[in-house]
Amino acid sequence: MDSADSPTKTQSSEDENYSLLCQAHEQFNNTEYDRCLELLQQLDTKGESSGPILRHNRAVVNFYKSGCTQHAALLQELEELATDVKTPQGMGEAGGGLSLKQGASAATVARYNKAVIYYHRHMYGTALEKLAPLVTRLEALEKSMSALVATLQLQLLLATNQLNRAEAFLDYLQYTLNLVDKAPSSNPDEAVPATATTAAATPSTVVATQGSDATVARVTGDSSGSLQLLQLLTHVLNRKPVVITEDGTPHYAALKAQQYYIMKDFQMAAKQLMRINNECTQAGTVTPQLSTCIANNMGVIHLRVRHYAIAAKFFQNALNFDKHLASNLRESTLQTMSSAHSCEILYNLGIAMLHLRRPKEAFQCLLVPVKQFHSNPRLWLRMAEACIMEHEANLAEDERQSLAGAATPPSTTSYAPQSAGVPEPTLEFAALCLRSALTLTLHHKASFHLVSSPEETPEQRDPTQQSWRQLQDNNFCNPSKPISLESLENMLAAIYAAHSFVSLRLGDHITALEMAEQLLRGERLSDAHKLLGHMYAGEALMLMDKAAEARDHLDPTFVSSLDAFDLETRDWQLKSLDAAQNVVRYNLAVAMTLQNDYQQAKTFLSTLTHSIVSIKARALRRYIDLKLGAPNANAVTAGSLS
Repeated sequence: MDSADSPTKTQSSEDENYSLLCQAHEQFNNTEYDRCLELLQQLDTKGESSGPILRHNRAVVNFYKSGCTQHAALLQELEELATDVKTPQGMGEAGGGLSLKQGASAATVARYNKAVIYYHRHMYGTALEKLAPLVTRLEALEKSMSALVATLQLQLLLATNQLNRAEAFLDYLQYTLNLVDKAPSSNPDEAVPATATTAAATPSTVVATQGSDATVARVTGDSSGSLQLLQLLTHVLNRKPVVITEDGTPHYAALKAQQYYIMKDFQMAAKQLMRINNECTQAGTVTPQLSTCIANNMGVIHLRVRHYAIAAKFFQNALNFDKHLASNLRESTLQTMSSAHSCEILYNLGIAMLHLRRPKEAFQCLLVPVKQFHSNPRLWLRMAEACIMEHEANLAEDERQSLAGAATPPSTTSYAPQSAGVPEPTLEFAALCLRSALTLTLHHKASFHLVSSPEETPEQRDPTQQSWRQLQDNNFCNPSKPISLESLENMLAAIYAAHSFVSLRLGDHITALEMAEQLLRGERLSDAHKLLGHMYAGEALMLMDKAAEARDHLDPTFVSSLDAFDLETRDWQLKSLDAAQNVVRYNLAVAMTLQNDYQQAKTFLSTLTHSIVSIKARALRRYIDLKLGAPNANAVTAGSLS
């Protein structure tokens, strides 16, 4: 088989054309793009029949001549080339070196280049679709081309959080194709083999593939996309014990920091990131891409340890660094385009703002990523939480103003008749967000894939082309990592609870009751959600004039069985069983009052001692006294107005 590192001579009659192609290849490597185009034009005017190859090469050379900014023109040319060139049956888009007669190999490289462009543009699904035919024929491809395709495929699997599939694909590359060696393991019982090497960074064929290889080199330069580094990253993300030996570059040092973070050693992860920043600053190699990455990752670490204000500051710094990359993406290089991560950073900043109880800022941050990650139910839930928090803050402010001695009575809360589709932090929009979150979550739950045992070895998994394709990942919460079944159940419970609350506020009592009942039927239901489910169901039934049924949900005895720790660790007002017991007893007293059972209601009110219900309990007691005709009820009421 001919070498893949240089142009191939297939017939003696092609000597002159072959010589011109070699010269063009050399000029391209020397960045003499004008001279390279002249030589390709000479080949074209000589009537050479290898039109697809020359056409592809000219498109690639023009792309590099433009400073790698005219990727739209290159993509259009590649799409047209794919339409014009059809792969002959039986060739499998494979081959050795690329001769002037092999249009099928030109189609292979063109398809690969299209996938690279889509990868840089963050269109990972489209890139996977374009690359799929090449991955299917991976074993038939020439080895260096196979390494390029495998590298890009692994990058795309990791970028889309398909971690199980990435690990199985890596086993396929290791045990079936022998493209990578076994990764160094931290298990003392295993011998540590030599680190893997890869042909992914070597040029594979004439100008056509040389151009695509340089493009993927930019992928590797930014995303550390060599097979060796991707192999270690895959094992780290899947929590496999591997030894990461730093080589002095930020890529391996950052991977070491990520390993610390996943193993929950947050202090060492932060120290590692600061070391990278200091070393690169001293060496003068700091770039906006590196600064963005370090600032965002530092924010993630602080968010994980609940330092929300510090996390928000780091995310804001990351956004400032990212602005230099995303200021003019239409005229940016592919490398710059792939380095822009404003959506992901704004997602993180929105979460931090929610924890800081700054719902308006959180909502504005989350509006941007929801356009890209619109199938993420957790993101819709977070937007609904921002709407709810903003609404409750407005209610609290109105109440404070009314208690400050305002002469006019407080205005009743009115819900604007504007369209619920208007993206504003309102309860109407919160209801829309929760419907989206619920629909998506139920859909994903129906197709949830249970992960196989982690004790299974690669040999037991049968690392073949078919086996890794059959694996599934629960990666429907992108850009977050795959979700577990327990997390899915918790998210569904949170959606039901929030949906019931919003429906109560909007006066949709039937929906509120339905959501509360669905919540109480949930599996793995936490004690906090169990309490909320009974409370919301009881309130909805009372508002529907079904006080007798509401009393079934407001039995104080069930509160005694709740876990106090689950209540104390939540970010809400019910910080103890005593507070929960008082709230349930107060609502039960309200239900009794609605049934005209005033004496029993007064008995329950007399047991309320917690400050969380003291004001409302006192008002209800006065109302009952008025109903019972107590002689001092009016005097007490008048006294309360002074």
